[in-house]
Amino acid sequence: MIPVLETVPNFSEGRDPGFVEAVRGAFERSGCDVLHTTMDPDHHRSVVTVIGPPGAVEDGAVAAARLALERIDLRKHSGVHPRVGALDVLPFVPLQGQGMDDAVRSARRVGARIAALGLPVYFYAQASKPPGRTLASVRRGGFEALRERRGHGGAADLPGRDAGASPIHRFAHPSAGAVCVGARAVLLAWNVDVEGLSREAARGIAAGIRETAGGFRGLRALAFRLRGQGRTQISMNLEDPSATDPVEVFTRIEREASRLGGTVAGTEVVGLAPDALASPAAVRAMRIRDWSDERLLRRRVDAWIAAAGG
Repeated sequence: MIPVLETVPNFSEGRDPGFVEAVRGAFERSGCDVLHTTMDPDHHRSVVTVIGPPGAVEDGAVAAARLALERIDLRKHSGVHPRVGALDVLPFVPLQGQGMDDAVRSARRVGARIAALGLPVYFYAQASKPPGRTLASVRRGGFEALRERRGHGGAADLPGRDAGASPIHRFAHPSAGAVCVGARAVLLAWNVDVEGLSREAARGIAAGIRETAGGFRGLRALAFRLRGQGRTQISMNLEDPSATDPVEVFTRIEREASRLGGTVAGTEVVGLAPDALASPAAVRAMRIRDWSDERLLRRRVDAWIAAAGG
């Protein structure tokens, strides 16, 4: 069985297609397959979905981190999405012939190599010690707050301590910030557009549905106004789509929007989708834009494995 590892790096660059193409090239030269890219100018963020053999994915991730360090300056960056780094989030996801322990080892190895570039690394999800650190706990206050951090900053598991070398910058690189490196299962990243509602009303909906407020299990939700696109958006990560039905989440948003005098315009999936969206009924119910079966992660992975002779 061919081992397949996924990584889904999030970069704080959503306006320069040339940067995303450079990232694609870095991964492909390392022997990976780039399955999908997403860019958003208001978020000022890009998301790249990559699969391949574990060693190739690790090498590509380090090359991509180097590109982000060289080409993104957070001191000149502004977007609606929270961020602490040029390469902001770097999760590793075991897909085939890999377990979560393998993904954690990949995350730790890559974290040490990125730290050697001078970028502080904060481990999250299953890669942190102990497991379970959330992205929100690292990104609170954003790059600006992290840059000002002094003393104990919650970075007790920086890879320099494991690798025998200290990062050049303890908490944040002056222009590239820090990298959140994690190991996790497949999740659903998605945005629901609402119309006829203020940003404050959309924020209220997001607050009510997220897990931390007693809403849906495994759901992280924020609300943004995308001024350049004239949209108000509820942006979400659903950490376990097999345990929480995304159609139920969508229905709740639709009901709450209607109660407040608004409507739901549709859904955008960021990157590739888990098996929870394999049903055409779910796709129709959530009114997903630009949908095709090629957006299903399992379909793309199976095709890659078949092409690789596995």
